[in-house]
Amino acid sequence: MKWFIFNIVLLAAFATGVKAQTLRDTVYIVRHDTVYLNPVPADSVYESENHSRYDRRIHRYRKRWYALVPTYSKLQFAGNMGLLSIGTGWDYGKRNQWETDLLFGYLPKFDSKRSKITMTLKQNYIPWNLRLGEGPFSFEPLTTGLYFNTVFGDEFWVGEPDRYPSGYYGFSSKIRIHIFLGQRLTFDIPRTKRYMARSITFFYELSSCDLYVVSAFTNRYLKPSDYLSLSFGLKMQLL
Repeated sequence: MKWFIFNIVLLAAFATGVKAQTLRDTVYIVRHDTVYLNPVPADSVYESENHSRYDRRIHRYRKRWYALVPTYSKLQFAGNMGLLSIGTGWDYGKRNQWETDLLFGYLPKFDSKRSKITMTLKQNYIPWNLRLGEGPFSFEPLTTGLYFNTVFGDEFWVGEPDRYPSGYYGFSSKIRIHIFLGQRLTFDIPRTKRYMARSITFFYELSSCDLYVVSAFTNRYLKPSDYLSLSFGLKMQLL
């Protein structure tokens, strides 16, 4: 009886002019000779010669929202953004040579009254990516960029408080602008062993902020260790 039903379905498909290829994508047989229709999610959008302007608009709408999904996570030690910073980011460009990070850091109290939280918005540029042989490693000989860092707390200010004469401090104590140079080494995780990440990258950076750069030019006695900061980090590529 089941074969009889199946034959009726086939004859109806050919009678309506359905191509064999379309039929193969629509009807298939599983165990016990049962006939099923291929399930199509209600919210899926498929490329087709016949989809409407509405479908194309929905596809573009979803594509823009998908671009907001972070593509990696980062963990960074030091760098004048806290003792330890963690966050996420997005890579883009033809070769994913651009990155934008959003990081939150922890700054222990040390000699102050309390510990503090920092926030960093960082823009990275990676011009070259060199594959090391046939193995899973690649090397990025230069990374550069800049980042803005702020510290949360009432004791820090953007504009000078009234208790100071105008122009007494030429810099904000709440926002720092940094520039950096660095290098990276990436390990591509084999497909069969990927669980949470596609690759893991180790990097280091040498950075300095606006206040340190000005101090270095106006105070010749300062050493590079006085105005340069060394930081290390790990990047986990998720997508």
